[in-house]
Amino acid sequence: MTDLETARLALRPWTALDVKQVVAGDRQPSWAADFPAEGDTVIAGVLAENPAWLSPFGHRLIIERASGEVVGSLGLFWPPMDGCVEIGYGVVPSRQGLGYAAEAAAALAEFALTSDDVHTVHASVEQTNPASARVLEKAGFERFGETDELFSYRRGPGTPS
Repeated sequence: MTDLETARLALRPWTALDVKQVVAGDRQPSWAADFPAEGDTVIAGVLAENPAWLSPFGHRLIIERASGEVVGSLGLFWPPMDGCVEIGYGVVPSRQGLGYAAEAAAALAEFALTSDDVHTVHASVEQTNPASARVLEKAGFERFGETDELFSYRRGPGTPS
């Protein structure tokens, strides 16, 4: 499986070994001091139960190219349904505020849209989480709906990043 690269990040698919290490709490020297965050541990548990989800269009580790450290993860909740796939992301606290989440989300959305099975990448964020909403906006997503609790965002092939 191929890594996706941005100016500052490498997005590497999770491997079965990555999953095993995170689930076991087996800290690795290539991890940022605060990796894995709670969300990363949850995703690793889900991947351990569903190894078929370890695919190019699945979940990826976010690696800071300058340090080589894993600083978060993101993923597509594959397979798409009616041409739509959901994206989720998280960056460890020590690297938040650097634009990494937006950079990674934009790259993974662009990659997802290369699939013939995908015409829209979407995400929902809690209205009480404006930082996550800004991530999506910076990654080229547009807000298209809301409920009392959530904002809904989407990005399609014609959406500028």
